[in-house]
Parts: sequence; structure tokens; C-alpha cells
Amino acid sequence: MFSCKHNPYGFVSSYHQVCSIRKSKSDEKRFYIITGTKTLHVRAETRDDRTLWFDSLQSAKDMFPRAPFAHDLTLPIKEITISTTKLRDRLIQEGVDNHVIEDCEDIVMTEFREFQSHLMTLQQNHINLIERLRLVEAEKVELETTVVDQQGDNLRESHHEVEYEGSVSDTDEDIVKPDGVDGETDEDDDTYFDTKEFLTFRKHNSVDSLGSASDSDDMSPKAAGAGDPSMELVGFKYPYVKRRKRLPDPKEKEKGVSLWSLIKDNIGKDLTRVCLPVYFNEPISSLQKCFEDLEYSYLLDRAYEWGRRGNPLMRLLHVAAFAVSGYSSTEDRNCKPFNPLLGETYEADFPDKGLRFFSEKVSHHPMIVACHCDGKGWRFWGDSNVKSKFWGRSIQLDPVGILTLEFEDGETYQWSKVTTSIYNLIIGKLYCDHYGTMRIQGNRELSCRLKFKEQSIIDRNPHQVQGFVHDKTGQKLASLFGKWDESMYYVPGDLAAKPKGYDPMTEAELLWERNKPSVFSTRYNLTSFAITLNELTPGLKELLPPTDSRLRPDQRHLENGEYDRAFQEKLRLEEKQRVARKLQERGWQPRWFHKPKGKDTYQYIGGYWEARSTGNWSSCPDIFGPWLPDLTQ
Repeated sequence: MFSCKHNPYGFVSSYHQVCSIRKSKSDEKRFYIITGTKTLHVRAETRDDRTLWFDSLQSAKDMFPRAPFAHDLTLPIKEITISTTKLRDRLIQEGVDNHVIEDCEDIVMTEFREFQSHLMTLQQNHINLIERLRLVEAEKVELETTVVDQQGDNLRESHHEVEYEGSVSDTDEDIVKPDGVDGETDEDDDTYFDTKEFLTFRKHNSVDSLGSASDSDDMSPKAAGAGDPSMELVGFKYPYVKRRKRLPDPKEKEKGVSLWSLIKDNIGKDLTRVCLPVYFNEPISSLQKCFEDLEYSYLLDRAYEWGRRGNPLMRLLHVAAFAVSGYSSTEDRNCKPFNPLLGETYEADFPDKGLRFFSEKVSHHPMIVACHCDGKGWRFWGDSNVKSKFWGRSIQLDPVGILTLEFEDGETYQWSKVTTSIYNLIIGKLYCDHYGTMRIQGNRELSCRLKFKEQSIIDRNPHQVQGFVHDKTGQKLASLFGKWDESMYYVPGDLAAKPKGYDPMTEAELLWERNKPSVFSTRYNLTSFAITLNELTPGLKELLPPTDSRLRPDQRHLENGEYDRAFQEKLRLEEKQRVARKLQERGWQPRWFHKPKGKDTYQYIGGYWEARSTGNWSSCPDIFGPWLPDLTQ
């Protein structure tokens, strides 16, 4: 949100030459500047000031006609004239009669005029469509802003911020953040360039020949995103572990559920007491979803190796690629994971990745999941909590929590996730987008800043991510770019400062590429990696504590396609969770994590893997059983 001072004088940027300007219907002091890729929310001090600003901006916009770029299809087609002189001369050489020549010229000109008229009609239709799309986006902004404006500060929290899976409520500062989590300025947008052509070029000329990182045995530095021939592709010498490639075949025919009918039937009810059908779930829990962020853990193995060899820049580039890669599995994932029960856990012992992962639900309200992972020369831990805002047609999820990566040489990086929004909850195709600024802060010389571009309604190239690595002085040492659902690349230096005509294709190196999708697709659109997360391999069940997500009955029934049993079990377990807040009030504490005094992040206290080796789970209650255990003991 920007504020206007009294006098409407100032610099008018090139944005205003192509933008749309609209007044707010709900606030007489507010107006919007819509550029097509972002919306600036502007508020004047008085109604008269808004009129002055609005008229001044409109006048300035009219003073600067749009530049005639060749690629701008919204420009009118100029009147084109053609000459038939060459045609006449050629026909005269052939001795054609003058009356025939004139007939030929008339035919050519008539056909040309018809073609030009048809072309201008098509272009006008295109202009009208673009304008309508811009108006639709403006109306969307107006609608969402009006929802907030019409409520008082107190009513805003109680009526328009619906808790999602036990998330905490928001403060007034968190209500409207039109440009993502960071309040970016127009200057930040200048760092973006269209990556579509570049990524297409790389896909056909390098990526396809390399294959995905998890499948390839290519030991070339190109495949590693490296420039050093001696750099070994770490992560491919781990032992092979056979894992499943598909989910079990459903035992029942699934019944479709209308989200609108569900909302309609529960209007006025306490949503926390409404049991959503398992149709809206995927057969993994939020604890297992955390482990999905480690799918491309080989990037951290490489980061460790680069740091060990004295190259901190390459280490941070791979850490940044890892931070982006965690979003790749969210594309087309329209179902939500199961909300864990209080005290529920999940372990992942993956020798084929060289790591051991563990997570636990440490709080029910707010819902917080903590995790810890030990890898090759590194440790990764953090906790996640989500603040949510329900906008009617969409829901906005703002992550709260810090992720920490520590290498065995003491170098540490910390970052937080960006905002996620899920659109078309009522009508249209459901999809999600990630946007905002991610800062990867190091404890030594280097840090990284990545910006996830918010998708516009007329954006033909969504999911872009761009950023840079900088030192303590602010000097940009390398630039990163790509898409969170495809791949990430880097070039040395500041990409925005490259000379005119610079072609990044000549210098860019691949850091990460998304694995190929599973050939055994399901309606959940799980990745090949996600399909393995809920698998009970032979002998594993006997080693697990009774709190592990793989033993959760409703989740297991859903995976097996036993939908009626899954819903009944989900209803039973959610009823048990009604008393979870009371258990916390009685002094319940997590078994494997704790929050040190003065710290904001839960930390692993140890002992899980030792208990696993001895099979001593006496301190872990049967939370999925027929009765509610006393979790305070």
C-alpha cells in the first residue's frame, strides 16, 4: 500500500504509458494502478487529493503515446500500400493486353484489401480480449480489497480469516500484502526477463541429453551445474533400495464430492467441527509432505562438497537451487495432506539418499510441525506454521518459521518460505502459485536473494524465479533464474548489468532440473518420490513407533481406495483431536523436539534413532487406537 501526499507532482515512470488506472468503489481515497503484472494500491489523504492524483496520472498517461514496439500486438495496424508496378512490367514483357493487365491489378488489390480488413478485425478482437482480461484482474483486486475494507479491524479477524488446519490468526499488518511477502518496489520487477525462450532452448540443447539428476549416471561437470572437471557428482554412490513405483489399485469406486455443496450445507456452522470428506485429501500427511522438500537432497551433498573444496559461491548456488526445488512437487497437486494428530511422527531412513529424516507434530493450535534431517556433511531442521486468509474464491497461505541448514564446517544458512495461494476454490480449474521474496542468509560472507514472480491473469510465462548471490558489501557475484516447476540456472555476475545484446544462453549453467513425472499417474498427481513416502516395506512396520504416519488407518484406507472406511476413520480420529488443545493446556510436551528459551524454532533433542534400534517405544502412546491415551504422562 502506497500513500500519496497532498501535491500530485512527481516522476511518471514508463509503467504509466501502458497501465490502467481505476478508482476504488469502497474507499473514496483509494485508487489502483494496474500494469498487467502487478497492482499498485495507492491511497490519498483526502477524496479531493485522489481526484487530483487520478486526473494528473491520466493526463500524464495521455501525454506519452505508447512506443511502437514491433512485438506489441495491441498497436493499431498502419495503413499498408502495395505497388503493382513489377507485376505490370512483367506482363508487358510477355505481351499481355493492357485491359488484361488492369484486370489482374484489380484482382490483386481486391484480395489484398480483403486480407488487410480480416487482419485488422482479428487484431481488434485480440485488443478487446486483452482489455477484458485486464478489467477482470482489476475487478478481482477490487473484490478482494473490498472484502477487507468493509470490515473494521476487529471484525476483519473474526469474520474473514478462516483458520486452515489449526493455523493461527493474523494481525492487522498481515491482512493485505499486495506484492507478496516483502513489499517489493517497481525496481525489483526490472530484474525479470522472459525466461520462456531461454528455457526452451536449453531444454532442447542440453537438458534432454543429460536427463534428470536422480536418473542419470552422467559424471560430467555440465550435469552437476559445475565448471570444474574434477567435481564429482556426489549422491550417486549410495546403495540401491527398491521402492514402489505406483499406489495400490483402488478397491472401491470413488464418489465425487462438490465443494460448493459442502460449503453451502455448512454455512453458519463452526468450520472446525466440519469433517471434510477424504476426497479432498491425498494419502500422505503434512509430516511426510515436509520430507518431500528433501527429494533433491543431492543438491546439498554437492553444496557440501563445493564448500569442502573451497568454493563458497558454488555451495550457496546449490543451496539456493535446493530451496527452490521444494516447490516443484506442488504443481497440479489439488488435494491437501492429512493434518497430523498431536504427537504424530514420521521417519524416513533413506540410505539410497544418504540421509535420515524425522518429523513430529509439536503443537495442535497453532498447528506446528518440526523436522530434523542428517545428511552427508550437513544437517537440516526447522518447523512450519501457516497463517491463512480465506478470500472466498482463493485461500492465501503465509508460512511462518525458519529453515536452517548447517554444514559440518560450521557454515550455516537460514531462510523462510514464500507465500502460497490456491485459486478457483469454487469455479474453474484449481491451481496454486508461489510468490514473494526468499532471503537465504549466511553466517559468513555470502547470502542470496530470490524473488518468486506472482502469476498474473494474462501471464503467459508463469512460475518464474530470479535472484542473485551477493557478498556483505552488496556486490552481486552470480545471478540465478529459472522456474520453480522446471529448472534453475546461474551465470556469473549481475545479469541485469550485462551489456546490451548479452545472451545468457552462452554462459548459463544448469543447477537443478525437476525429475520426470511418474508413469503411473493418479488423480493426486503424486511425484515418483511422493509415491514412496507412505510405503510399508517388508519388516518396516515392526520397527516403527505407534505414532508413525504410515500406521494411520484413515490414510492407509485412502491409499488402498477404501473410501468409506477412510472417511469413517478420519471422522473418528478427528473427534479424538477435539481435546488436543486441552491436552496442551494440561502441559503436554513433544516427545522428540523442544523449543529452547529465547528461541523461535523447535530443535531435535535426540534419542529417536537410538530408541528405534532397541525397539523401545514405551514413551510413545497408541494415538491411532480406539481410545485416547493420556499424552501428558
